Amino acid sequence: MAVVARLGSLQFDPLEVAGRNHDLVLLARIAGYRREWTDALLYQERALYETYNKGLSLVPTAELPYYRIAWDRSSRRHDAGSFDEHAPLVAELLERIRAGGELSSTDVEPRAAIDWYWRPTNQVRALLEALGEAGILGLSRRAGNRRYYDLVERLFPAGLLAERVDEHDQLHHKLLSRFRAHGLLGRAGQGEIWLGLGKAVAQPGDPPWKSRTALRAELIESGDIVPIEVEGIKGERFVLAGELAILDDAEAELAAGLDPGGQPPGVVFLAPLDPFAWDRELLRSLYDFDYVWEVYVPEKKRRWGYYVLPILFGDRLVGRIEPRIDRRSGALRVLDLWWEAGFDPVATPGFAAAFTAALETHRRFGGVQNVLLPRAHAHRPFVAAVRTLLD
Repeated sequence: MAVVARLGSLQFDPLEVAGRNHDLVLLARIAGYRREWTDALLYQERALYETYNKGLSLVPTAELPYYRIAWDRSSRRHDAGSFDEHAPLVAELLERIRAGGELSSTDVEPRAAIDWYWRPTNQVRALLEALGEAGILGLSRRAGNRRYYDLVERLFPAGLLAERVDEHDQLHHKLLSRFRAHGLLGRAGQGEIWLGLGKAVAQPGDPPWKSRTALRAELIESGDIVPIEVEGIKGERFVLAGELAILDDAEAELAAGLDPGGQPPGVVFLAPLDPFAWDRELLRSLYDFDYVWEVYVPEKKRRWGYYVLPILFGDRLVGRIEPRIDRRSGALRVLDLWWEAGFDPVATPGFAAAFTAALETHRRFGGVQNVLLPRAHAHRPFVAAVRTLLD
């Protein structure tokens, strides 16, 4: 919960190759992290819940009034569409849940497919999703990727559901959460960074605050975010006012020649949707690191691989790794490694040991017994060093 407070929200993605995205974000920051901890916070304690912030995200339940704009907008859209068009099935699903408790799409006999987002989908699944998006139902739990829904009034306190925050303050909160999570966002960046926050400039007839530009100006005027310049990087970046001390500490460490945080550099494998990696242009300009998550890129067009993670060593992005948790064989498989130009993983002091520790952390997280390393000739010296340390 301390990490969630620091980042504001965690982006959720259901793909589980090396671990789910939010689990990898937490694994990179919490010693000994286990996925069961977050599942308990979501589905038992309900200190977190799923909603839309930057894509589907996990946010503190206490902040529900500041995120219900996603429910309200979806409710208006579905009221005029799918809820009206499929009213009998909507009523049937709600009655089943009222009478019998939580429900999954597989608990109801399938109905004819309807057009739904990316592809035709069984009506039951589509309408349960719509009811969840509209805040009529909530996610009671997941079993793998199967979602179980229940009435929101059974999942959240009545007082919290009754609390209302106006749309302006909700958008203000959501925009601040993006600056909070990333730490060095600027005025622009690729569109997915700003999902759910409207257009950069208000449309004719809209209130003046209904644009990211106006909301950002409010955050600057209120002192919530502070513009800064990064040496060698074009354009302003913004830091939360409450985190300026972190910037001061970093400057002091550099001046004294200390390692980041005063500790020897360690290694972590960054999640593909880790806030650290949101702004791909900043990664290129600040770290000279070009990262593309190629999971949706056709195989023949991939430069690296299907589920490849950046490797952070201290304060440097030094390469990429493609790990896969293979529970059937009980192993963490490293399919391949790629190093940045000029980086020698064998000759760099402390890197092999830090990398091995990161592998062991990932192995324990995955609940497997062995680590299998790539056999490519180019990796042999480094793999030999890592195997010795693993042994």
